Amino acid sequence: MSLLQVKHVNHSYNSKKLLKWKDQTNKVLNDISFTIEEGTCLGLIGTSGAGKSTLGKVILGIQRPQHGQVFFQGHDIYSADKMSLRKIRRNLQVVFQDSYSSVNPRLTAERIISEPLENYEKLTLAERRSTIISLLERVGLSEKDLNKYPHQFSGGQLQRINIARAISLKPKLIVLDESVSSLDMVTQSLILELLKDLKQDFGLSYLFITHDIKAAFSISDRLGVLEKGELIELFDSKDQFFYSKNPVVLQMRDSILAEHPRFRSVPRVKA
Repeated sequence: MSLLQVKHVNHSYNSKKLLKWKDQTNKVLNDISFTIEEGTCLGLIGTSGAGKSTLGKVILGIQRPQHGQVFFQGHDIYSADKMSLRKIRRNLQVVFQDSYSSVNPRLTAERIISEPLENYEKLTLAERRSTIISLLERVGLSEKDLNKYPHQFSGGQLQRINIARAISLKPKLIVLDESVSSLDMVTQSLILELLKDLKQDFGLSYLFITHDIKAAFSISDRLGVLEKGELIELFDSKDQFFYSKNPVVLQMRDSILAEHPRFRSVPRVKA
């Protein structure tokens, strides 16, 4: 059984146009289906407006789709009972793009990371503090950062705290929604390396949602391409991305700045 199964998901938003009486329906997801296996990362690439954020919300249980189903560990997340839903929420975590808006600015790093532990684990204060220190160290920070507030961290450091919070319960799947997009190139590379190490050490699975092909390629096992609400390509191997003849994929490939020799060496495939 796949860890995550997305089956024929469709979703639309209604909006009223100026000076028109009738509602206009904007379809943002059209018959989306894919799976994620345990211990793997699916990179989902798409430009702005492709439907990436809406799909992420659907998978996280934030936005109920109008049609289709989402199964996590065999449970339909939109019809699961309370006990199953609690288990799903424990094992399905998220790291968003904006590290600052993802945290309460009035809480210290210790309190931010402790929130899921307080909700799901029965730990003494000493045990919880020890766990939080271990998590901080695992993401490249230290005990001295415990009592700092969000404004005292850089964007990259705060994203490490968000990652520490996400892995605190040892979840099965983490949705990474443009989680490195707002970072500079050096910090982005460091966070990607951290995510790869955590995936290996904790046996994590990722859904890596991004517009950045290079970032997706560096961390993903498989790649999907979302375009105008449709999953136009789903590659079993990320290397297949560079041999696709799909016009949208060709355009994406041509937009890559070949800074790394690995990208320069890939042959151009004619349509």
